[in-house]
Amino acid sequence: MIQHTGSLAPAGGKPRCPWPGNDPLYIAYHDEEWGVPERDGRALYEKLILDGFQAGLSWITILRKREAFRAAFDNFDPEKIARYDRAKIEALMQNSGIIRNRAKIESSVTSARAFLKIQENEGFSDYLWGFFEGKSLQNTYRDVSEVPAQTPLSARIAKDLKSRGFNFCGPTVVYAFCQATGMVNDHLVSCWRHSECRAHASHR
Repeated sequence: MIQHTGSLAPAGGKPRCPWPGNDPLYIAYHDEEWGVPERDGRALYEKLILDGFQAGLSWITILRKREAFRAAFDNFDPEKIARYDRAKIEALMQNSGIIRNRAKIESSVTSARAFLKIQENEGFSDYLWGFFEGKSLQNTYRDVSEVPAQTPLSARIAKDLKSRGFNFCGPTVVYAFCQATGMVNDHLVSCWRHSECRAHASHR
């Protein structure tokens, strides 16, 4: 999960959420991606799967391996992943560039099949954004201590995802996913990105 600790960090004279620290990769992720509304179904699937791989680890660990994950998992194309066989799974288990957790690798395959069913019936993006009535939830937290690890809504989404065949998507993972994909704007109000992401949310 994102570690919400520390004081506001400067971003070229502008205040930034503290969690990226001084890591250039983490700072770029905060400044360019985190909290921007994502409405592409494939991209949402990728993020949800990567968040599942992150369970028990830190997000920066996954971020540093993201390109290796994309190469290993056919750029997270659900149609391709849904067809992965035992040989492919064993090959992934030998790939040192990714997190070699068999349960999580196998879960990505079953989740791809679940994605395809949702995509065909209602659209994966529409399904997830439907929990938010299609609009980003704009929070106004002023201190990192106010930011929750999960919410009743993230618990409801997690329960529904699991009922449809997804795994490694508990309430905490789902809330982190919602923060990252802009379904929830949890940049501190004093962070320069809070208003930027709010503006993104108003342009669909």
